Amino acid sequence: MFGSATYMGNVAAGFQTFAERTGQRCALGTWRDKVAAGFVNSGAKSGDKLTALVSLAVFAAQHHMHWVNLGLGPGWNSAAGSEHDLNRLGFWLGAGSQTDVDADPEQVHPADLRTCEHLGHRVAVVTRQLIAGRVAGQATSAA
Repeated sequence: MFGSATYMGNVAAGFQTFAERTGQRCALGTWRDKVAAGFVNSGAKSGDKLTALVSLAVFAAQHHMHWVNLGLGPGWNSAAGSEHDLNRLGFWLGAGSQTDVDADPEQVHPADLRTCEHLGHRVAVVTRQLIAGRVAGQATSAA
C-alpha cells in the first residue's frame, strides 16, 4: 500500500524521494507481480487527489505490480447520503481522505479512515485470490 499527502496536485516530496530511490528494485523486478494500492490525503475536499493517485498507480505499474482499485460506489452524492458514508469524497482508483489544513494531521475524518480500512481489506482479498490462482495454475501445469 502506497500513501502520500497531496501537495500541489501530486504526491508529497517525501514519497517522490522514496520513489526515486527504487530504481534498482524496478530494474531487478523486485516487486513484479506484487499487489499494490494507494491512498492520499489533502486539505481540500478534492485537492487534486486524483492526480496523486494516478502518480501512485503509474509508479506501481512501472514496478510491474497489480493495482487494486477501491471497489466502492460513490459515497455522499445524494440527499440521502452523508459525510459518514464510505468513499464520501468519491474516488475509485484508490482511497482519498481530507483533513482540514489547520487540524491535527492525525485527525482524519472517521469515514475516510473506514474507507482506507476497506481498501486494505480489499487488497488482502485480492492478494489471496491471486495466490490461489497461481497455486491452481501451478497444479494444472504440473499435471
